[in-house]
Amino acid sequence: MRLPQPDKPGSQPGILIVLVVLALLLTTMWFREGANGPVHKVRLGVQAVTAPVGAVGEFATRPIRGVFGWASDLGVSRSQLEALRAQNAVLRARVASLEEARLENERLQALVRLVQTAQLKSLGARVIGRPQEWDRVITIDRGTADGVKSGMPVVGASSNTSGTAGLLGQTTDVTAHSAEVRLISDQGSGVAGLVQASRAEGIVHGSIDGALSLDFVSHESTVRAGDVVVTSGLGGTFPKGLLVGEVTKIKNQPSSLYQDITLAPSADLNGLEEVIVLVGAVNSGTTGGGD
Repeated sequence: MRLPQPDKPGSQPGILIVLVVLALLLTTMWFREGANGPVHKVRLGVQAVTAPVGAVGEFATRPIRGVFGWASDLGVSRSQLEALRAQNAVLRARVASLEEARLENERLQALVRLVQTAQLKSLGARVIGRPQEWDRVITIDRGTADGVKSGMPVVGASSNTSGTAGLLGQTTDVTAHSAEVRLISDQGSGVAGLVQASRAEGIVHGSIDGALSLDFVSHESTVRAGDVVVTSGLGGTFPKGLLVGEVTKIKNQPSSLYQDITLAPSADLNGLEEVIVLVGAVNSGTTGGGD
């Protein structure tokens, strides 16, 4: 037995034709009649009836539309925030680069001023090897090919913001393109020093822990905390007048023949990056750092 099939949409095209014709007639009447025509009046009536319903719907959906709008704005804010973060990272990198260049310029200016003031023949170098705890020696990227010899004085920038430079040490083992510099804080180093204020003379020695001391200063000599110590020029290893350090502590023990004087180095012995080798400033025939 064959069951009746349901009518498919579009199987009765007459209804669609009637609706189309009706729409055309209403559109024609709308444009031909005046503002007081029947079609206009029907439209106004329908609008008056449906207006309250539309107002209720608009009121009911306002919170939902507000949430969607907030979410949309939040998405835009997040994207803008990510863009600002990226720009901030770029700007911070630029600031760090400029600050590094500024600090390097200050260090180099201090070294140049020292060399110009003392009228010393010099050679710039970069530190390529850091000191160790047991051996306070650095390595620089200049050697015999650049005119560096063993026993030449080496100066570096100050550890503070005074814009000065101080004595680091002297070259020891030298190759064609590098040289080792024994720092004044090394226990095997010795520098003839002079207290500027009282003209008291002594020997600046390093130690195992890197502390500096001014030895062989008699009790009769006046030395105060804060006094500046420079090279005396005795011994011919270091030119006279190079900053060595500043007196930080003094002990006078009756049982000792000399004062116990502790110094803070003028040059930054730890964060070294650039140095100046005083080429030909003195006779560079000695090694090992002792005067």
